[in-house]
Amino acid sequence: MEEYKLNSNDYILFMRSFLHSPKNVGSIIPSSRFLANNMVNHAPWFEAKAVAELGSGTGAITRYIYSKVHDSTKVLLFEMDEMMRNNLQRAYPESICFPNAAHLVDSMKQENIEQLDVIFSGLPFFNFEPELRNTLVDQIHKALKPGGLFIAFQYSLQMKKTLSKHFSIEKIELVPLNIPAAFVYVCRKKETI
Repeated sequence: MEEYKLNSNDYILFMRSFLHSPKNVGSIIPSSRFLANNMVNHAPWFEAKAVAELGSGTGAITRYIYSKVHDSTKVLLFEMDEMMRNNLQRAYPESICFPNAAHLVDSMKQENIEQLDVIFSGLPFFNFEPELRNTLVDQIHKALKPGGLFIAFQYSLQMKKTLSKHFSIEKIELVPLNIPAAFVYVCRKKETI
């Protein structure tokens, strides 16, 4: 795999977005390659037909997703910042970019995708109002196939209780080589009773 290196435009764009909307961005710089690698290495790529990334930003994790997906795998990207979303669409023309992860299920329907195998997320959930946070978690749960994986990074363990209501948390790993250090949650969709 070709090593991903951030360029100065990525840093500037990310910092601009952070300064404009820190609650939605969550960090002052993009995710490290160590964090991106950790996240994508948990996915069962040999069986993934459709995946999504929520909060794609400048594509720090997206690049690692594209180093693993098969040509036939559908990839949906979600990014609120219009400039970053336009950059992602140019860099990954084979993917579909949407502005709002709170409309995940409707976005999937537009693309004739019934279920996702894996959802990656860099969204700073605990920065959001409880209503939005709950909507996002509900959308993620509805979008995943039975037993599908939700792989997210957070800068704290505050989401553990919320996520455990909808998912079996298989592991939480600390990735210290990221600014700030991040926790990667690997969660499996619980079967409904």
